[in-house]
Amino acid sequence: MKGLVLTADWQPRPGYPLSEFEKATGKAITGNAVWRNPKLAVKEVPKPQIKPDQVLIRVRACGVCGSDMHFYETDADNYILYPGLTKFPSILGHEFSGEIVEVGSAVKDFVKGDFVTAEEMIWCGHCRPCRDGYPNQCKNLEEIGFTIDGAFAEYIAVGAKYCWKLNALRERYDDDKIFEAGALVEPTSVAYNGIFARAGGFKPGAYVAVYGAGPIGLASIALCKAAGAAKVIAFEVSEARRELAKKVGADYVYDPRAVKPSEVVMELTGGEGADMHVEAAGAPSKTIPEMEASMAVNARIVQIGRAAERVPMYLEHFQTHHAQVFGAQGHSGNGTFPNVIRLMASGLIDMTQIITARYDLASVVDAIRQSTSRQDGKVMVRI
Repeated sequence: MKGLVLTADWQPRPGYPLSEFEKATGKAITGNAVWRNPKLAVKEVPKPQIKPDQVLIRVRACGVCGSDMHFYETDADNYILYPGLTKFPSILGHEFSGEIVEVGSAVKDFVKGDFVTAEEMIWCGHCRPCRDGYPNQCKNLEEIGFTIDGAFAEYIAVGAKYCWKLNALRERYDDDKIFEAGALVEPTSVAYNGIFARAGGFKPGAYVAVYGAGPIGLASIALCKAAGAAKVIAFEVSEARRELAKKVGADYVYDPRAVKPSEVVMELTGGEGADMHVEAAGAPSKTIPEMEASMAVNARIVQIGRAAERVPMYLEHFQTHHAQVFGAQGHSGNGTFPNVIRLMASGLIDMTQIITARYDLASVVDAIRQSTSRQDGKVMVRI
């Protein structure tokens, strides 16, 4: 079969102390400190063989994520930009859906022909964080498209316990469109996990500010509007993405370079500030100070965007405002995937409208290259 393979050189930066875990596993905890000279190419690779607890999925759609861009893009020293857990070579792609074509002997809940999507976080279920209910913090975590082979390929083998049926989407989409909607469940679940599972959500009628209108930010806007936010205020530098933000439900959208976001938020909320602030831009050194200056009493800030940088914060302001900051990673647990599928099936959110370009598998490197312009909503690869 064909798949998009990323290869890179294991060259820890001078001064980066490799942990015993990294030495033993070949996994980099901080990818941008280890992996250099990345190369992406569609290659002929072996078709995966399933284990008894796995299913084989014929991939039908896979979205380009910001992390895929950060594997393609490099810094001045040619290190990848992605700061998280990684192991190469591997097939990229983790926002996907498809049709089950083979079922392992121990699998009871799925049959050949089921349309499914799957979690990207391959949690073990045995370590202390998993047993305590924190699968996104699994100590033995594997990640589809990061440490193990992903879905920019014709087929992928996945443990059945990570898969979710897309049957409910038949109420809303035809068989072809289901796969695009299904591929958008994962990024939408990342936003849902951050806003509702991690930060605890908000009461209907709340004011919400979303920084960044890439796919995660757009999903955040749609989810917050569906959850009853009275006003959703979005900030995004791309004009095309600002239009998409309006399309999915933002009430007010601004270029943060043309206004001072904190002043805009305070004016639009009558001086009260926003109850929920979503960082989906991956630029916290710029966004967090604006959020801090426009917090309502008992405000919540959730950091979903990834950025390997330290951020100045005036904690006195958080104390006087009874405010909180939440870090969010992943999307597993808490009923997140099935809830997102239900929201899509009900029509409360329609993330397919953020798709702005489509490519085939042979052109997937071009799809990632186009995404780096950061003008698109979601670039989708049809397989």
